Amino acid sequence: MINLNRIHTTELGVVQIKKNLGLLDVDVVEWCKEKIKEASGVVRQGKNWYVHTANAVITINAYSFTIITAHKAK
Repeated sequence: MINLNRIHTTELGVVQIKKNLGLLDVDVVEWCKEKIKEASGVVRQGKNWYVHTANAVITINAYSFTIITAHKAK
């Protein structure tokens, strides 16, 4: 699905993801990579991949492999 070695995010993305998921002292990119490996489902809609895990949905740009955001799963 995704080239894990190309996954990255911006400084603002790190702040937003930590806030949305309630993460504290973790490397957000590595955390997301681990969740992607454990994903229960991956869907591509338009320009984004949506990675569904047990407790989060991670949105990744399909072209740049930038983690855009992550939210708690409903």
